[in-house]
Amino acid sequence: MFPHASTPSLEDEALAAKVRAFVLEKVIPYEKDSRNGAHGPTDSLRRELNTLAREAGILSPHVSREYGGLALTHQQRAMVFEAAGYSPLGPIALHCAAPDEGNMHLLEKVASEVQKERFLRPLAQAEQRSCFAMTEPPPGAGSDPSLLATTAEGDGQRFVVNGRKWLITGAPHAGFMILMARTLIRGEDRGATMFMVSLPNPAVHITRLLDSLDSSFTEGHAEVAIENLEVTANDVLGEIGQGFRYAQVRLAPARLTHCMRWLGAAERAQDIAKAHARTRQAFGSAIGHHEGVSYQISDNDMDLHMSRLVTRHAAWTLDQGDSGGFVSSRAKVMVSEAVYRVADRCVQILGGLGLTADTIVVQIFREVRAFRIYDGPSEVHRWSMGRKLLRADKQEKA
Repeated sequence: MFPHASTPSLEDEALAAKVRAFVLEKVIPYEKDSRNGAHGPTDSLRRELNTLAREAGILSPHVSREYGGLALTHQQRAMVFEAAGYSPLGPIALHCAAPDEGNMHLLEKVASEVQKERFLRPLAQAEQRSCFAMTEPPPGAGSDPSLLATTAEGDGQRFVVNGRKWLITGAPHAGFMILMARTLIRGEDRGATMFMVSLPNPAVHITRLLDSLDSSFTEGHAEVAIENLEVTANDVLGEIGQGFRYAQVRLAPARLTHCMRWLGAAERAQDIAKAHARTRQAFGSAIGHHEGVSYQISDNDMDLHMSRLVTRHAAWTLDQGDSGGFVSSRAKVMVSEAVYRVADRCVQILGGLGLTADTIVVQIFREVRAFRIYDGPSEVHRWSMGRKLLRADKQEKA
């Protein structure tokens, strides 16, 4: 039997409705705030929004109750994160945006109790932010993590890290960094290791902020130089040499929560386009009465519905204890491409208005285009899925 998501409870629906109302009433008015600029919201705006979510009892809803959250399942997150995503600032307010949401998940799964108190608790309570430093400028690691060039050299107890990272989301004013480096112990390559690094640190330098297509992540994306950073075995997250394995613990759920949030944004674009189609007059009637526009609105509805189904199925799969690598890749490709089509059609429906910042559709269009690149471009996910599908067929025939 084909597995499917469970029916949401009345409590789950009420929570999602509460979040949607919070976004409409409290968050959307901040979208034109001067602190929300080309490199995303500032940390001061983030803190102000977090305070509102804390007062509403919906801050960090994905985290366990031990750390102040609501301990939502992946299926519950699908509903709540979609509701939060109705504004690009919604996930920032609820503190369930990348990279913090993924880092919280990773720390709950892998960190020691000491590390959880030092890093996870203040992060979950939005007292600080975090960043995740794996991606490197060419010729370092990007879609191919085996190209990891940053090194941590030492004797197993003490290490010195050197390297460069880029597209590090939220690095300015972050309270700590999860840093991935190739580990060399007395010259022997022991594989990739994750290190916990408190920030600011004199050995970690932000060399520039990148001007990027998207603008919804707090403090934007930075290029970072790591020069003679001293770390110890106590700073290792999990075990030495297990960094790539832990990256999958983080990335499979994280790419799925991106689907949830951008699905909410695409729904916002669709709502704006429908409202425009009802009132904008051309050639003797509202443009929504013309087939060229009504077809696009219908196609949007189908893409949104498909995206919601594949996302919630993947969430159900994760809730069953599956690692979710294949289903999250499938959802990431399908949803990232579908919500882009939705946003593109909405720009077209709005016409000249869609090219301006008079509505948020133009920002949503930019944001969802970037989604097809980060957390693995569509081509890499398709390639990975194809290998798994062919391997499965071969095993079945053996």
